[in-house]
Amino acid sequence: MEEEIKSRFKRICVFCGSSSGKKPSYQEAAIELGKELVEKSIDLVYGGGSVGLMGLVSQAVHDGGRHVLGVIPRTLMPREITGETIGEVRTVSDMHQRKAEMARQADAFIALPGGYGTLEELLEVITWAQLGIHRKPVGLLNVEGFYNSLLSFIDKAVDEGFVSPTARRIIVSAPTAKQLVRELEEYIPEHDEVTSKLIWEEVGRLNYVPDPDPGVPS
Repeated sequence: MEEEIKSRFKRICVFCGSSSGKKPSYQEAAIELGKELVEKSIDLVYGGGSVGLMGLVSQAVHDGGRHVLGVIPRTLMPREITGETIGEVRTVSDMHQRKAEMARQADAFIALPGGYGTLEELLEVITWAQLGIHRKPVGLLNVEGFYNSLLSFIDKAVDEGFVSPTARRIIVSAPTAKQLVRELEEYIPEHDEVTSKLIWEEVGRLNYVPDPDPGVPS
């Protein structure tokens, strides 16, 4: 019997589309990622619901016997919008709280292909890493080059002096789930000196990210 592969991550937050996308490869990648999390004994945190790629990745993790946590704002709770959520559902008051809760629960972040919402969530956790608010790795599952143009844009921003080379290295990218999870495991964070003194509690006061240690009163 093959020995169970353990990961240094207990839970990974996956951002992805509430649509399935036009290419079957996007759907296959979502299922492949779900199976990879199961193989590494990693639980899933996601935006809830059973539609699009969100439904495929959560179902794959759930079917594999791992815990699934779906975080949904009350306004998106109707089944017509998100479908039936798989696993545990945590209801929050708004989109800001959703992102904060997902970030707090996860040890790393992965973005599958998606639209505005996926990009918005992805760029926010990248920004938090840049500011030193968290030291959790951020990965792009770059299915068939889906994120090539985004990476080119960020490289342009580096060339033009808007993103530092250190901040550019925050983003880990790979074409397959197996390779991406492996690279996230090996990721060692580095931060710009100017921003590295920011702490979670400071941003928590802005209602974005709660205290990293819930047992300690803020």
